[in-house]
Amino acid sequence: MAKKPAIHTIPHGGGWANRREGAARVSKVFPTKAAAQAAGRETARRERSEHVIHKKDGEIGSRNSYGNDPRPPKG
Repeated sequence: MAKKPAIHTIPHGGGWANRREGAARVSKVFPTKAAAQAAGRETARRERSEHVIHKKDGEIGSRNSYGNDPRPPKG
């Protein structure tokens, strides 16, 4: 089974947005990071993928996986 693309919560314009990895456009813009993060978490849970949360400067702040994690992890 192919790996599902991660959902990224990113700063966008004056707000925050969620974008699927590899997509050119964002799915929806939110006024706050908390609102975008909650929506991104729900999408990642529903699609059983990874949720990557970025900081205001664009760096990755944290990651959460809701997919099928191998036990023990590879690498």
